[in-house]
Amino acid sequence: MFVAGCLCATAIGANCQTADLKTTLAGISHRGRELYAYDQAATKGTDAIFALKPSTKGLTHYICIHTPKGWRVIFPKWNEAHTSVEVAYDAVETSPGKYQAHKFDPPKAGDKQLQTAASALELAIRDFTQPKRPYNTAILPAPGGNYYVYLYPGQIKANTWPIGGDTRYTISSDGQKIIDKRPLHKSILDAQAQPGSNEVAGYHFHVVTTLPEDTDVLYVLTRKPPMPEYIGIEDTMKPAEMKKFFLINRNGSIVTATEKDIPANSQKK
Repeated sequence: MFVAGCLCATAIGANCQTADLKTTLAGISHRGRELYAYDQAATKGTDAIFALKPSTKGLTHYICIHTPKGWRVIFPKWNEAHTSVEVAYDAVETSPGKYQAHKFDPPKAGDKQLQTAASALELAIRDFTQPKRPYNTAILPAPGGNYYVYLYPGQIKANTWPIGGDTRYTISSDGQKIIDKRPLHKSILDAQAQPGSNEVAGYHFHVVTTLPEDTDVLYVLTRKPPMPEYIGIEDTMKPAEMKKFFLINRNGSIVTATEKDIPANSQKK
């Protein structure tokens, strides 16, 4: 009876761990998809704004806000005392993927939500040591009314898709305190499809974290041509047969995998 009870407890524990992992992977997938939506809004909205040939004097970093009617991309501008923000330019999503830009002269007063988000974004940017290359930013809701602020490399060459060198901050709900700083990857890798290679997937290893990251999902959803990405967890304390692998599908969903699942004609980073 005692042995049977132990076996039952072990089975329950394993099932709980499996359920917890599925929940964790689903959360990463969800955040990655949200990050991709933000990134697409930023790209298209800022393109619409820059088509107006705006004056960039005093403008801060763009902020994207998702509304019931679609995305709104804003370039806030702080007043001289740095106590409030104004909106000099914005772009509103009029239909999926289509944006109409506006110039406000004089600028319109920004609301509390925009000011707090601008503060949170500035706080993370000040703390982050940015490599000498273009970087993108994103700010998304985090649990407890806090903010996730992402800093990740932008493209520097057409048809080349960067991954790595990124960090996710958790900023307090008032935009004034860094609660957590999570480096997601180390080196920046600029992946490019090789003509004639017939690649069907990509793969890379993590040495900073033990799970796929939100920006891995962003990478899969962004790169062209689309292909899944395998992620191996580099753990020098474990034998090779115990290493973990994950697969991010082209739709951003994540499942566990094995090294044997990785196709031979995959792009290694």
